[in-house]
Amino acid sequence: MSNDWDTGAIEVADEPGRARPGARSAARARALPRPSKAWASLSAVLAWFGAIVTVALVAPTITPHELIAPGGLATAIGRVTGLLGAYLLLVTVLLVGRIPAVERAVGQDRLVAYHRRLGPWVIGLLVAHGLFITLGYAQGLRTGLAHELALLITHFPGMLGAVVGLGLIVLAGVTSYGNVRKHLRPETWWTVHLYTYLAAAIAFSHQFATGTAFIGHPLARAYWISLWLLTAGVVLSYRLGLPLVRSFGHRLRVARVEQESPGVVSVVVRGHRLERLPVTGGQFLNFRFLTRGMWWRGHPYSLSALPGGNEMRITVKAAGEHSSALARLRPGTRVAIEGPYGAFTRHARETDRVLLVGAGVGVTPVRALLEDLPWRVDVVVILRGSSARDLILRDEIKRLVSERGGRLHEIVGSRAHRPLDAGHLRRLVPDIAGRDLYVCGPSGFMDQLIGQARALGVPDDRIHHEDFAF
Repeated sequence: MSNDWDTGAIEVADEPGRARPGARSAARARALPRPSKAWASLSAVLAWFGAIVTVALVAPTITPHELIAPGGLATAIGRVTGLLGAYLLLVTVLLVGRIPAVERAVGQDRLVAYHRRLGPWVIGLLVAHGLFITLGYAQGLRTGLAHELALLITHFPGMLGAVVGLGLIVLAGVTSYGNVRKHLRPETWWTVHLYTYLAAAIAFSHQFATGTAFIGHPLARAYWISLWLLTAGVVLSYRLGLPLVRSFGHRLRVARVEQESPGVVSVVVRGHRLERLPVTGGQFLNFRFLTRGMWWRGHPYSLSALPGGNEMRITVKAAGEHSSALARLRPGTRVAIEGPYGAFTRHARETDRVLLVGAGVGVTPVRALLEDLPWRVDVVVILRGSSARDLILRDEIKRLVSERGGRLHEIVGSRAHRPLDAGHLRRLVPDIAGRDLYVCGPSGFMDQLIGQARALGVPDDRIHHEDFAF
């Protein structure tokens, strides 16, 4: 092991005086199948197909006579934008619906990224729907826009609720922008987003109460009812049902809280038959600790040790109200989980040579991934920290690397004085272009390192990273 830029293998004995986290057996690790990327491709095809069907079903309800009538064109645009907006709203809900097969194949961070990209389209289409419908009716009746809007809200069934629902969707979108979200507590942002489910329910009611496209069109009604039922089923099954089954089935409780370094603790959770939890090294779960002030909000934490001996572990740095409160958890506290999630796993690799890079608390999934990689895989690990105490779990990682005959490099110091640029990466890992790169740490660090790796010839399909930005 080296604290400088030179390379070298390490030999380290187990740390004395501390229990070694239980590791899952190799046979158990191999029992988890490789996620099929076909699920991701199929989901994309179905999403595009649904958009085409949505437009195709509304087209027959718009006649040439209606288009040339006063306000007819605006009304037709309003219908199309409304249905497309409603369809994309359902797609955004499904993207964060925690569907296991899709989640394992794509990764939650990428699904959330798609969810965010579609958000402005949902808002834009639904706002356009309201504007063009109001404009079309106003032109047809030769009244003012404001007068017609007031008439629609006060006299049409479900219109007031539709306006409220649209307001909730717009509020969720506005609070998701970085400059706004950084001023909100995570709990506030999460609560606001819960109201999007209410907005979706209101949209369903409004759609079938006043939607011209469904009157006398049983196929369109059947199609939309199926879409809404599918979305509701996914939410109830995977965001509520499966977490409840796993949490109660595994009977999870806090076993102990261990201090790793100043501001960093490990929470060991004990449960029943944890070997049956389908988790792979590098994945994370949403943990909900059922104690005062913490029970109602789950937070994502990577496992820093795989389930073994009916225990699993997370290691967390105090960086906010929730993470700071973990140090005060009492043994016996009940725990609820959602997951596991994430594609930062051994299944993502394309080669049998990997480079694992962890900065700060980002080493936690790296440590669990080390435990789970097949023994034939050649491993190089780089740990990055501003100071020696920032090299979290370093002794465990040293032992795991040593057992595999791998290489470990520790880079200690500020980025300005100890940069991990392309030249230093090439000196530490001369064959980096032929390896899979796994990197976890602060977003700025990951972006910089990934850029350097690309410059050294690492292709994008062999660069693996994941963040918890929701």
